[in-house]
Amino acid sequence: MSAETHDAAFTIALVAAFTALVTIHVVTLFGLVARRHFTAALGSLVLPPLTPYCAFTRGMQVRAVAWVVSAALYAVVLLLNR
Repeated sequence: MSAETHDAAFTIALVAAFTALVTIHVVTLFGLVARRHFTAALGSLVLPPLTPYCAFTRGMQVRAVAWVVSAALYAVVLLLNR
């Protein structure tokens, strides 16, 4: 595998992981607003790591786990890319 291919693969993985994280974050925020947890949604908007806690405690366990997994995947790809 050439250096350019290696860099391109890591870049695609990094963008995909970040896109998944942002998408899950936005979907979770809309879920909190739909369930009328406005303070939790605002807190999660201002402090993004608060999102999985708010989601988990308000009945959205799958979204909370997906958020944590996508954040961990993003962090791993980011560290491997260095």
